[in-house]
Amino acid sequence: MIDLQGKVAFVTGGASGIGLGLVRTFLKCGMRVMIADIRADHLERAAQIIEMPDRTRFLKLDVTDRNAMEAAADETLRTFGKVHVLCNNAGVGIMGDAKAATYDDWDWGIRVNLDGVFNGVHTFLPRILRHGEGGHIVNTASVSAVLPSALIYAAAKAGVLAMSEVLRSELAADGIGVTCLMPGPTASNIHEVAKLRPEHFANSGLADVEETLLARKPSADWMDPLRVGEMVVDAIRHDRAFVITHGEFKAGVVRRFEALLTGFPRTAADPSHPLGFRVANPMYDAIIDAARTTDAPFLDESESRKA
Repeated sequence: MIDLQGKVAFVTGGASGIGLGLVRTFLKCGMRVMIADIRADHLERAAQIIEMPDRTRFLKLDVTDRNAMEAAADETLRTFGKVHVLCNNAGVGIMGDAKAATYDDWDWGIRVNLDGVFNGVHTFLPRILRHGEGGHIVNTASVSAVLPSALIYAAAKAGVLAMSEVLRSELAADGIGVTCLMPGPTASNIHEVAKLRPEHFANSGLADVEETLLARKPSADWMDPLRVGEMVVDAIRHDRAFVITHGEFKAGVVRRFEALLTGFPRTAADPSHPLGFRVANPMYDAIIDAARTTDAPFLDESESRKA
């Protein structure tokens, strides 16, 4: 999808942080946007910042509520007629040690950060396919998907990355691109996780961590969400599979995958083995080749693909 003018986007967690950065960038591109968020105070503040009533609507939404997601999709179609870009961006920053985590911590973190993404895909994908004009899905994971941090958060974000790759492979023939956004530190309200925890997930072993995070403010060195929005628009226009916002993490990611390669047998693989299809997925070749032939800033020509 190259021409975003007049297209419609649906953005969860869209009233602050990265979500609001996406919304504002989409509006600059001439898009119409349904802005969904669980926090009424953020929706009110975003409505004051964005005064484009002809091209925006604001909607309170809990992404774990599947019936509410269906209602949100129907409302978007009633308002704007179609949806072309789906941004599953809503998330909660469940941090803390595995030794302290409870079932409530796990269930809440997975339901928002992983199930919430699937709920958006399951609900909106049929509606995108129906109009036949193509589209794009952007799933917000985290650099924690490839550089694991806190157990629950990293597990969910790694799941979002895997989901995004499978979707990209499956939906390419339908003209629907898929991008996994893996941001590093970005000015947002992710530290306010304590304000979002529902009563039915109150049995937490991470309360002290969440109270500490609540008092923390984003650093002045953290990325501007508008910059993230620009990266995502570039990814949609050029059908990029991945966006990792901070180059500072590149060495760590390379080291992680070098470590992963140590797990293979020392003997050479048999290319005729029936499992060989798992190493021949053309999606990865296409991603790398496309990055070489466009103005992608993420891949150096010197980084040749290993045979």
